[in-house]
Amino acid sequence: MSLRPLQKMVVTAAMLLATSCTTVAESDVAPVAEAQPFDILIDNGLIVDGSGSAPYVGDVAIRGDRIVAVSPEIAGNAKRVIDARGLAVAPGFINMLSWAADSLIADGAGESDIRQGVTLEIFGEGRSEAPLTDKAAQTEESGQGDIRYPVSWRSLDEYFDFIEKRGIAPNIATFVGATTVRVNTLGYDDVDPDPAQLDAMRTMVQEAMDDGAMGVGSSLIYAPASYAETPELIALATESARCGGMYISHMRNESDHVLEAVDELIEISEKSGGPAEIYHLKQAGKDNWGKLDAIIAKIEAARAKGQRITANMYTYTAGSTGLDAAMPTWVQEGGYAQWKKRLQDPEIRKRVIAEMSGKPDGWENLYYHAGPDKVLLVGFKNDKLKPLAGKTLAEVAAMRGTSPADTAIDLVIEDGSRVQVVYFLMDEENVARQTALPWMAFGSDAGAQAPRGVFLKSSTHPRTYGNFARLLGKYVREEKRTSLADAVRRLTSMPASHLGLKDRGSLAAGQYADVVVFDPATIADTATYAEPQQFAVGMRDVIVNGKPVLRDGDMTGARPGRAVRGPGWNKCPPR
Repeated sequence: MSLRPLQKMVVTAAMLLATSCTTVAESDVAPVAEAQPFDILIDNGLIVDGSGSAPYVGDVAIRGDRIVAVSPEIAGNAKRVIDARGLAVAPGFINMLSWAADSLIADGAGESDIRQGVTLEIFGEGRSEAPLTDKAAQTEESGQGDIRYPVSWRSLDEYFDFIEKRGIAPNIATFVGATTVRVNTLGYDDVDPDPAQLDAMRTMVQEAMDDGAMGVGSSLIYAPASYAETPELIALATESARCGGMYISHMRNESDHVLEAVDELIEISEKSGGPAEIYHLKQAGKDNWGKLDAIIAKIEAARAKGQRITANMYTYTAGSTGLDAAMPTWVQEGGYAQWKKRLQDPEIRKRVIAEMSGKPDGWENLYYHAGPDKVLLVGFKNDKLKPLAGKTLAEVAAMRGTSPADTAIDLVIEDGSRVQVVYFLMDEENVARQTALPWMAFGSDAGAQAPRGVFLKSSTHPRTYGNFARLLGKYVREEKRTSLADAVRRLTSMPASHLGLKDRGSLAAGQYADVVVFDPATIADTATYAEPQQFAVGMRDVIVNGKPVLRDGDMTGARPGRAVRGPGWNKCPPR
């Protein structure tokens, strides 16, 4: 049974100071009562409902997979009562940039994210799980690393069926990848589509939107995505916008030409007629740290004209991608086999090293902006190379007696992959400032793992285990860059609204019961670059579609996650 209203006013001073919590006088409370028992009653928690409004002490009632009441006082019986005194109760968090597609196939728990309160993983940064031609599916299978599985689906609808039947703890959703559509049609070559090919690409986007994609996602620093010119992207984004979706992009440049890249994203939004979001907004390389004000000004000017331009970020000063981002994209044309072959040609290798070592001209050279002593090796396919994980490129070069650029090339050849690395690129003050921007959402840019099984074969970036907890611990509680209520808004209702989801992202009657209970006084990341595979702390309960997946700090083994489909699902008009 729920506690009385006056009892609910007993809130710790620390919580009052941390959250600007409001209480409700007894005379103002009209208890919600229902005769039918609730499945779950979350009692006496600090309600942070996702709206950005001031938190208050109250209850949340769940029946089946829906929230049925949120109120300062709910009277009635429940099959399970969660005592949330001293804890915050919020909607489940939305990971706007997740690479958990593979990790959830290996282990459906998604534990590193569940333990931070993530209940919805969004895929599709350039590459999506579908649509796939038979040839593209074969390429996907041959490129797999530690996690291996047959790619049995071809359409997005078939993929959704596959993942739901496999069983996952969090919900998932996806953008359709512009790279995936391009590879299906054009392969890995640096060519422009002819009118018929572009029409086929547009049709793929329309079909994916009708299957439930959230929009179109691009990743424009990587080959073959980098070969796509702006008109091609506008055409694909136009199909997305026609079906209610948005364009979301790892922009063409995040360093020396980041301002021009923002201009391109705004142009694509304007000409396609749809909103746009920037993946993991950053200013890479010390020479570019001073550009944040200009970036903000461009985005806010577009917003003032009526365009919905937004961004997301991870809460660290290092990014993580492959050594492909250390080499010019021309050498990668045709896919990995052609890339490797060119790197084995002495004259081409010499040219690549010269371009790697100098200031980049028109391509994103993260090797140049980080430097070999700030390139941390974390992921290999070749078991013989796995002992190098945790060392910097400079350290491995010294071990081998080769230059850092030669070493990077050798590793790509020896590993049979692009090699996953961490690049230290960003300014801490800029990261902190970005966490407070009112149009900034959050994404880990990582999988959802656990320190067990196949995940122990490789290292990772600490954002895999700590991105969201770091926001709430370091930037909200410790540095007070933004309020708890506003941070939760930008983790929940804001991204849900941008994705066109009307029944997730808020604590309100009728919403799906994706709910988290955590301690705002202790939530924190514990993962480090040296020891990244460490769970965050402070999250006590996580409920997905009305089913507890984390209970009293322990995983339950439940797999209630679903495919969440976008606004064009089953109603995107054919071309």
